Amino acid sequence: MKLGKVHYHIVNGIDEAISLNQTHEGNAKYMAGGQSLMPMMSLRLIFSEEVIDISQLPDLKKCFATKERFFIGSGVTHAMIEDGKIEDPTHGYLQHVAQGIAYRGVRNKGTIGGSIVNADPAADWPTALLALGASVMIKTHAEEIETPIGDFQCGLMQTSLKETDLVKGVFVPFLSEKAKWSYVKFCHKVGEFAHSIAAIVIDPELRIFNAILGAAGDKPVLLPHLSKYLSSANIKNADLDKDLNDLLDSDLLENTFHLSSSYEFNLHRSIVKKAVMEALKK
Repeated sequence: MKLGKVHYHIVNGIDEAISLNQTHEGNAKYMAGGQSLMPMMSLRLIFSEEVIDISQLPDLKKCFATKERFFIGSGVTHAMIEDGKIEDPTHGYLQHVAQGIAYRGVRNKGTIGGSIVNADPAADWPTALLALGASVMIKTHAEEIETPIGDFQCGLMQTSLKETDLVKGVFVPFLSEKAKWSYVKFCHKVGEFAHSIAAIVIDPELRIFNAILGAAGDKPVLLPHLSKYLSSANIKNADLDKDLNDLLDSDLLENTFHLSSSYEFNLHRSIVKKAVMEALKK
């Protein structure tokens, strides 16, 4: 299908973009990379006659360090992270995630902010950032609000954003030298959205012990039993396989709608187990 009639707007700043959207009663759509917005508008999954291009705003590409965290502007592209154009405070985790997103053409245009705003449960950044315990900086017409990414994504392609709100960027922690991580996903073919994603981040110094499952429901979820197990200092290799099976059986039954006999259940269990093993080897 072809894209319907739209009015294309270029703005010079974040406040101007929000004000312009207010004049359209919040019905305009912000476009950063357009890698999700344009196809969805063409398929009539999103309806709007007003598109506000925010892709060239310098303030949305700013990255900077604070005392304990690193801020990544929402306009930073996947390729910029992949190519090391910005600092990676996670010792390669963010770069690893970025280089596995779709195709290079998509990574050149797609942005980290666009990914989390689209809130597709099978997209990479919602799962990867939840494992880090990241938070989202939201710019409203009156203030800036920081919210944990777990609260930001409410459901299937649903976020806590109000009509004219704009995501300014995300805060991620500086992982310590003792941190271990892995990010594993399963796709039927290269470049497509994943059918299962597992993100593991273990950092004893920061007290981060997160096992996240994506592409299994309406949004990525924390696997609580496995996450608690990863915080244990007594993980024994001899019992690891059995422990993982038992923990994942409980987590998947409680946090997904899949039956234990289903293909999806066993796929997710295999992907998470693989991710745990990779992380513990680091």
